[in-house]
Amino acid sequence: MRAISAVDSISPAIQRTREFLFRHFTWGTYLKLGLVAIITEGSGTNFNSSTHGSSGSGQGHTDLAPFNSRPELIAAAVAAILLALVIGLFIAYLVTRLRFAYFHCLTQNEKMIRPGWHLYREPATRFFWMNVVVGFCFLLVVGLLALPFISGFVRLFHESQQGGQFDIGLFLALVLPLIPIILLLALAAVAADVILRDWMLPHYALDNATAGEAWSRVCAHVAAEKRQFIAYALLRVILPTIAMIVVFLVLIIPGLVLGGGLAMVEWGLHSYFADATGSSVAVGVMLQAFFGLLAVGFGLLAMVCIGAPVSTSIREYALVFYGGRYQALGEVLDQSTVTSTY
Repeated sequence: MRAISAVDSISPAIQRTREFLFRHFTWGTYLKLGLVAIITEGSGTNFNSSTHGSSGSGQGHTDLAPFNSRPELIAAAVAAILLALVIGLFIAYLVTRLRFAYFHCLTQNEKMIRPGWHLYREPATRFFWMNVVVGFCFLLVVGLLALPFISGFVRLFHESQQGGQFDIGLFLALVLPLIPIILLLALAAVAADVILRDWMLPHYALDNATAGEAWSRVCAHVAAEKRQFIAYALLRVILPTIAMIVVFLVLIIPGLVLGGGLAMVEWGLHSYFADATGSSVAVGVMLQAFFGLLAVGFGLLAMVCIGAPVSTSIREYALVFYGGRYQALGEVLDQSTVTSTY
């Protein structure tokens, strides 16, 4: 596959998306693929968490005393946190498996999810744990950077509690230095996401590479074409944003009309059954629940129908651009293109 620029990769990515989703179109297949595309593009394997704690004396200590004196509550809270962590890890693992399965669909022009799900089980598992390590390291960095600011925010909280007035000067002094740090962390998170999903994942899938091998190969490609990879990373963020803005502007009026109509129906039903008694109350509740579920169903259907091309084109864009630099991926894409023409 010939290497093309980040800008020139847009057109073939759109063409591949059109061929993949709309050739031999069936609604069932489209909705299935669209849902998988949205899940895999809209979800990340990095984990974001925030913890809030405070310590003090006097009245603050008195307020926390009932909680501190009950170890069973502390144990329950720890157990709930651990359970949430386990569930979160399991969901992230399933999303990672789906990412590899959808990678197989796009590279092989295959519309069944199951073959890729089973084929890439081992590399997907290794890729998942590598992402967990990266996410943990990222959170560790965030925690270390936040340490100098924690004491200031705790002091601000206690002073506002004791004096009854909020010190805006101290608040700005704490927040303003955080802005460039937050921007840098957001930039680092985006860069990590692009490197992991767009460039390292294909090496895991096609070469069964280790983390070190995939990283070294990506570094070699980036070093050879720094400007193109930077341009790609920028477009990789800008293009989906523009696409979603355009979709929002196009659908805002139909969405308001549909949402307003359903809201009026709900209001009418609520008003009609407001003074109902006996079995009429149950009928009113069921009708309101039905139209509420209908609204949710319409929303989900619209999200999948609209999000499928956007999410799939993002992944196709990544494949087309990197396939021109990574020979094994380029050969697979060329083969799938030839196959789809027959």
